[in-house]
Amino acid sequence: MTALRYVRVHGDIGAADWMRVHNAVIPTAPLALDEVRGNAALRVMEVAYADDVLVGNSTVRPPTDDEPATVIVRVLPEHRRQGYGARLFARALEQGREIGDGTVQTVVLESNDDGLRFALAHGFVEVERYLLDDDTIPFVTLRLA
Repeated sequence: MTALRYVRVHGDIGAADWMRVHNAVIPTAPLALDEVRGNAALRVMEVAYADDVLVGNSTVRPPTDDEPATVIVRVLPEHRRQGYGARLFARALEQGREIGDGTVQTVVLESNDDGLRFALAHGFVEVERYLLDDDTIPFVTLRLA
């Protein structure tokens, strides 16, 4: 299996590729490059490459008073079902557990059947669905059981 190379998003480093993956997987809530840069200052955000080919990204949001650490992994559709998501997920899950109390959650766009199936297969259970302003497809929050 091809090794993955991870690049942490910092300033312009990795930001455009992170945005490309996010916007491809979450077309209902696209982010601009400035938003990605701003988020990277507050979160652990990485892009993953197989050789030099972009395959996915991850985000680890620190816990808040109301929510545990949030771990989100996105894999471009053409690179799914090849083990990349599992490796990205294991890395991000470890990061999420390190910055929180061990409890983690994830968020998946409802229309992302592959992402929902992956989360459920890895022990997450649904706790909430919500819509962003002006959206028609909800996001699903799942917590690790």
